[in-house]
Amino acid sequence: MEKIKKSTIIRLIICAALVAILIPVGFLTKLFTAADFGNVKFNLSNFLKLIIMVATVISLETIIVFVLGLIKPNNHRARSIISIVSSVLKYVAGIVIFCWGLTIIGVNVSTIVASLGIAALILGFSAESLISDMVTGAFMLFENEYNVGDIVEVSGFRGTVTSIGLRTTCITDPGGNVKIVNNSSMKNILNRSDKPSRSVCEIAVPYGTDFRKLESEIPDLMQRIFEAHPEIMKQPPVYLGINELADSGVIMKFVVEVDENNIFSGNRILNHDLLLGFKDLGVECPFPQVDVHNIPVN
Repeated sequence: MEKIKKSTIIRLIICAALVAILIPVGFLTKLFTAADFGNVKFNLSNFLKLIIMVATVISLETIIVFVLGLIKPNNHRARSIISIVSSVLKYVAGIVIFCWGLTIIGVNVSTIVASLGIAALILGFSAESLISDMVTGAFMLFENEYNVGDIVEVSGFRGTVTSIGLRTTCITDPGGNVKIVNNSSMKNILNRSDKPSRSVCEIAVPYGTDFRKLESEIPDLMQRIFEAHPEIMKQPPVYLGINELADSGVIMKFVVEVDENNIFSGNRILNHDLLLGFKDLGVECPFPQVDVHNIPVN
């Protein structure tokens, strides 16, 4: 479980205290009654009712989101649902505060909703992007295109999905950079978590190398590299053959199957172990050299 920030704990304690104090106070002082929720009349206590209601709703929403944040399921689908629910709760809390607040101060909410039909239609067209984001987010959840914890690539940006909301999706790359993408813009997604991944290494050896001897020793070297890193590699690296006849040497290509989240570390480990392994076999990797010829001038 990740460490919980001190400020988060303090905020949770304050919200819990508000819920524990304000709700009983509201009923004991008869600020809240059973009739209040059906037919509220405007009186001098409405302002205090409004304050208690807002504090209570916000506190409850904070506590529920905090508890959901403590749940860390291994299943990516479950993590996505928790992320969506946490996002929805914030919108629900805002709607409840708005509607209940109007009711407390004596406004007939049902009448307002009926009379704002045309205005809502106009706002719907103006908020087309917002609605598109929310609808797309809902469809992505139902169709299981990607989930929290999946490694995806969107428009050239590759990272791990850290949260999915009603409007946006947050993707964090290995460097800690967070890209916030509107759900309606999550198109042509490459979900790397659903496909096998391979780390690739190309290493150069001198042209004078005895390739028959070297290639006969490669299988044992591959097995030793795999046994040294079973937590990264799913199976021994595979030698694909000579990939290129370059100017300074012969390029040999190797691949190893890894989890997507280990693709870069697998590449670094393979480069490192092949370099040292070839040196142990008496093969030095070449480097570009420049031959300088002095031409005598008559």
